[in-house]
Amino acid sequence: MSNLHSPELSVAQFSVRTGEIWCVLGQNDSGVSTLLSVLSRKDNGASVTSASFPEDLRLVSFSAQQQRYEYELRNDDSDYLDRLDPGTLAREFVGDYRGTLDLVGLFKLDHLLDTGYRQLSSGESRKLLMVEAITSGSRHLVFENPYDGLDVLSVKEFNQIIETLRDDGFNIILFISDPTDIPAWCTHLLWIEGGTIRDSGPVSQLRDRVMQTADDHTSWFHGEPLKPTTGEPSGGDELVRLVQGSASYGSRIIFQQLDLVIREGDHTLITGPNGVGKSTLLSVITGDHHSCYSNELYLFGRKRGSGESIWQIKEQMGIVSPALHRNHYIPGNVRQVILSGFFDSIGLYQKPTRAQYEHASIWLSNIRLEDQAATPFRRLSFGLQRLALIARAMVKMPRLLILDEPTQGLDAPNRQRLLHFLETVAATAPSTILYVSHRQDEYQSFFTQHVEMKMQ
Repeated sequence: MSNLHSPELSVAQFSVRTGEIWCVLGQNDSGVSTLLSVLSRKDNGASVTSASFPEDLRLVSFSAQQQRYEYELRNDDSDYLDRLDPGTLAREFVGDYRGTLDLVGLFKLDHLLDTGYRQLSSGESRKLLMVEAITSGSRHLVFENPYDGLDVLSVKEFNQIIETLRDDGFNIILFISDPTDIPAWCTHLLWIEGGTIRDSGPVSQLRDRVMQTADDHTSWFHGEPLKPTTGEPSGGDELVRLVQGSASYGSRIIFQQLDLVIREGDHTLITGPNGVGKSTLLSVITGDHHSCYSNELYLFGRKRGSGESIWQIKEQMGIVSPALHRNHYIPGNVRQVILSGFFDSIGLYQKPTRAQYEHASIWLSNIRLEDQAATPFRRLSFGLQRLALIARAMVKMPRLLILDEPTQGLDAPNRQRLLHFLETVAATAPSTILYVSHRQDEYQSFFTQHVEMKMQ
């Protein structure tokens, strides 16, 4: 590919030779998403003098994952059938690659083959699309941030799979936003920064230099001070109590006999493998899963279903999750998405006050998106969209801040800024943090409670 030009990125030349495994490294605002769009043959306004891509090139990206989800939503016939329409089953994604069954088993998807795509967790659907690409018959594969949303064991298994594919002669390109994710089997690196190529060549020559970019400790919050917490940081009002909780999809049990208590100041970390039910547990707490009505669940001191509305509950919550992200497929610009956090709506349908507008502006500055306030949300890269959703959750400093894989898609500096900000929240703010993550480097000292969920 030669002479790629767009407002976000300029690349004079980029080529991949047989036997080379490339990682393309770029932060959220680097312009790297433009290169990804070009490889996926999307019309993004970029001009390219010459380009030669394999016809069977397969790409697994956050955008592809979102497009598949929206396709399944459009074709959901549950209302017409008067029963749950599972949509496309997982087994329909699996091709005829010689190691298909081993691959499905290695990714722990064998028990999900008769589950519809919409019912899969974010990590499960991501692994399924990886299997689909690998088993498609294509020998040219592109993965965007493949480790995001995968548990520790799945990351190890994915690396083993890629090494096998490399030995079989596959051509593979990885797009990553965190230099600590550069795998040992990667041979070459394309480093994009500020809309241009900063450097490229063998990983062995560049690894030490790019690792320095993971050490940006610049603070996020430089706006108005956080409101201090009154009273002791723990042992306060009870925010969440779940007694012998359970959840299921159809006949599939997600989790059962789960007890959970969170009081104000009990900053809680939830961990466990993909598919164990972490996201489902959070959706029960937020009222977005039907099991919230069948469980003995208390929120903010009141039993769920005792007369309070879902909006009365959510006005005390700030939420970031893969499910919330994929459901943001409505029109609206970045400022409107952040402002919608005051009203707990997907989309802005009420007129914000001047104070709310000004506070949203502070958060636009905090996440360094003030220049893109009027940009349509869906035109941002996945990582920048996630930043906007984090600001949406935090803008009202809720009593309960629920963060499900919040750093998914974030580059290393923004991930560190978020963690540092949460450390400040834990020490000084009125919000109690409920956090789900697979990354062990996100298990911070401010967490006072750790819930490890296990497969049923």
